[in-house]
Amino acid sequence: MRTLLFISLLFLFGCGDPSTEDQRQLSPEEVSLGFFKAIYVDRNVEQAKQFVDDPIKQVLTHYHIAAAVQRNMLGLSMTNVEMEIDDIDIDFFRKFTKDVIVVIKMKGLKGGQPWIDDRTIRLHKIGSKWTIVELMPEKRKVNG
Repeated sequence: MRTLLFISLLFLFGCGDPSTEDQRQLSPEEVSLGFFKAIYVDRNVEQAKQFVDDPIKQVLTHYHIAAAVQRNMLGLSMTNVEMEIDDIDIDFFRKFTKDVIVVIKMKGLKGGQPWIDDRTIRLHKIGSKWTIVELMPEKRKVNG
């Protein structure tokens, strides 16, 4: 009887509440691509807010629509956008890194013409979550 009680308690306490389990944390690459996908592909500013810190959230709220964010915050209005990670400065182990710069390469149409460009962003690790803290100004114009 004690054995049955012990096994029952083991099963009862062995099952955790799914809401308290840690969800998989996004990598800096996934956060970066998620932000740009929300702005350029899904055109959903609310979706993009989950990837940025509070000061950038306030600016996103001010612009309301993705086209305004593309034009005024990122300086690049494009359609039919495909994107990939071009460069990331992070150590191999990622364990000790708290600050990362990611370059996103975007291909699409700008004014109806094929266009290739990139955008650079800075992410900080806050707790266990990567957050975009800066949309870095572009140093040069790129098309190719």
